[in-house]
Order: sequence, then C-alpha cells, then structure tokens
Amino acid sequence: MLSDRLPPHIEPNAVSRALAALAARRVEIADLTESNPTRVGLVYPPDLLAPLAEAAGLRYDPCPLGLLSARTAVAADQRRRGADVDPAHVVLTASTSEAYSWLFKLLCNPGDAVLVPQPSYPLFEHLTALEGIRAHPYALEYHGLWSIDVASMAGAPPNTRALLLVTPNNPTGSYVTPAALAEITDLCRRRSWALVVDEVFADYPLEAADPPTDIAARAGVLAFSLAGLSKSVGLPQLKLGWIIAGGPPAVRDAALQGLELVADTFLSVGTPVQLAAPRLLAEGAAVRAAIHERVRRNLSLLRAAAGRNPACDLLRTEGGWSAVIRVPSTRREEQLVIDLLEQERILVHPGYFFDFAREAYVVVSLLPAPHVFGDAVDRLLRFVSR
Repeated sequence: MLSDRLPPHIEPNAVSRALAALAARRVEIADLTESNPTRVGLVYPPDLLAPLAEAAGLRYDPCPLGLLSARTAVAADQRRRGADVDPAHVVLTASTSEAYSWLFKLLCNPGDAVLVPQPSYPLFEHLTALEGIRAHPYALEYHGLWSIDVASMAGAPPNTRALLLVTPNNPTGSYVTPAALAEITDLCRRRSWALVVDEVFADYPLEAADPPTDIAARAGVLAFSLAGLSKSVGLPQLKLGWIIAGGPPAVRDAALQGLELVADTFLSVGTPVQLAAPRLLAEGAAVRAAIHERVRRNLSLLRAAAGRNPACDLLRTEGGWSAVIRVPSTRREEQLVIDLLEQERILVHPGYFFDFAREAYVVVSLLPAPHVFGDAVDRLLRFVSR
C-alpha cells in the first residue's frame, strides 16, 4: 500500500538496536555523533529569541519567496565573506532539506538524475527517492588531501539535470578547490547542468586557506547556494534556510520564477522567524564564534590523541563540525561501533554510514563539550589500536 519512494527496509540497524538497549538501561554514553549545537553546553545570548515575539508576527501576509526584510538580511550577511548578493535572488525555505526538495521539483522530471558526492552525508538517497529521481554518485578521493574526481562525473546518465556539491563536505570536511570548481563549472556549462552548492558549513574553516564560498553569487552557470540558521548561528530549531540563485541573468530569473511557484504552493516558512531574521543573523554571530572556537579546540584535542596512537590516522579536516579517523581494520566497522558502545560507552559513526568506498573509518563530531570529547577520543583511539 505504501509508495515505492520509501526504502524497502526501515527497521533499526544493529547499531541503533545496541544504542536503544543501553538507553533502556539508562546507561550514559559519550556521544561523539552529536550534531545539535543546542545540546553541547554552548552559551547562547539569553534574549536571542526575543525577536520571535514581535507583535507583527500575529499578522499573516504570505510572501512566497520570503519577506523582503528577511531576504535583505540574508543578502547582507553574505558580505561577511565578500559576496555581493541581491535580495531579489534569495529564496527562503524551512530547511536545507526543503531547499533541495524545491530545487529537485524545479530542475527535474520524474526519473531524471542528479550527481551527488560520495562519501557524503546520507541525505541525498532519501531526498532524491522521495522526489522520484535518482542519485548518481561521483567520487571524493583521499591522498593526504581530499579531492573531487571530476573524471568520475563523465559517466553521468544522459538525463542528469544537476550536480550537487557540498563544500565543505560532511563528513570529510573538504572544500572544493578553485581548480576543481573551474572544471565542474565548465562541465555544467557543456552538459547544461545546474550547479547546486550546499554551503551550510562554510562559516567554519579549520585547515583551509581562503576556500571558495558563496559560489552561486559568483557562478557563470545556473547555480544555487544553500545555507540556513541551523549551522550559521546554531539554531536548528528555528527552521529557516535559504537558496541564493546565481548565473546568467535570463536563466537565473526564469529559475526564480519557477521557484516562486513552488514556494507559493507550500508556503512553509513561518512569519515570526522571518521577522526575527535580521536580529538573529546579527546577534547570532556570538554563537557562531563560540561554535567555531569549540570545533577548533576539539580538533586540537583529537590531533593530540591521534599523535599518541600512531596506529590511527586523522584525515585532514578543512572545515565543518566533523572529523574522519582511519582505524586499524581488525573487525567490520559495524561491529567496531557496537563494541565501542558496549565496552567503552562511546558512540561514533561508522564510515559506511557515509558511503566510504572501503573500511575502516569512524566519523566523530567536533561539537561535544571538550572535557567529554577529550576523554572519549583518548579512549576511542586506545580501544581501536589494541
């Protein structure tokens, strides 16, 4: 009776079952998969959410692309990274996931394909399936640095409509290089593909020097940059994301007209958060700075722990909130994660969760409180090195 767009098997996997068993016994664990900044002890300004109570929020006057005041605030915020964005080219959404959904509706017919990075966060498989389109992978390879295998895009199906780029990537933390971006843009131009760039972690560089950002605003092809309050100011609960459209004016404006129709069909973004957006973006800068300091500090702790455990290899992390560790291949990744849970009370992501091409990798979040993180990664690396 259910749609074929749903996965055939949605029961909990072995790691989820092991975690649920510990939770049922109320066993405390060190969660090194935590990606919610509101749960890791960061200090938020006490009145940060006060703008949500503005009386104007009682009036409903829907604007499909978003209130102009909020779109202007998003455009102005991009100037922090040197991008010149016209508010008319900003489209507000309830989340980055919704932004993908709207762009797939705009760009693709049922059965079409989009190119997606691998490894990457396991979101595209579900988002594409739910829209009735297919995700075709292209490879990221690691040789001391992560690089995009542009040649692997050559086998894209003929009905490919867009190339999805995540920079910095989650979980590899790798930014697209200027050289790779030039190749990708040229390929999109030749194949008539749109370029969709997920830049939700662009505000958190770690080991990258002046990486390309705000790509849609500078693109020579039809392009869309995605971001939102969830990462930019650590407020995932407010549900405000955005699309910035760029490229040649004629095709960009036609795309914006199409997006307006899609947005008008759903009208998903709440009025209060749009009214609050200018102050949230301005005052949330303190939260962004605290997150940035936290991930830098935890990356330093992780480097030190990796230095004490030479059997493990901490891969270069150019930006974002995650780190990838190559560990000795003494058992299957899934079993390793379960053993860590049951014996050390530490939760990490296995590499296969992100479609790494081979084992053995674990992925950790850089967000937890440093005293929790430092102790947990020491025990983690000692455990996998035995």
